[in-house]
Amino acid sequence: MSGKISYLAGLSAEDQVARRYAGDGHVILSRRWRGRGGEIDLVAQKGGEVVFIEVKKSRSHARAAERLSQRQLSRIYQSAEDYLGHMAGGTATPCRVDVALLDSMGQIDIVPNVMCA
Repeated sequence: MSGKISYLAGLSAEDQVARRYAGDGHVILSRRWRGRGGEIDLVAQKGGEVVFIEVKKSRSHARAAERLSQRQLSRIYQSAEDYLGHMAGGTATPCRVDVALLDSMGQIDIVPNVMCA
């Protein structure tokens, strides 16, 4: 049962983040998009820029951030490259990777343009 609860909590967190981005003028292009590197939680676009969003939820923003590994970020970048390959501008399309951190109170902290080390 805890697996199903975690799954549903993840969906809820992604919905909250999607609403936040939509409220900021982004169009949600895809949810849980799967590329060769793995899954990207949300893909959004505003203007000509595509935003790949990883959603992390935990008791605090700090704990949520700790759950994001460099290996996972690398897989997100690989999948983002796959996604861009399907776009008219290809990999030349302006893009960034954001991490959205949710705490137990539902507060969202967005870390924009996260880079791999």
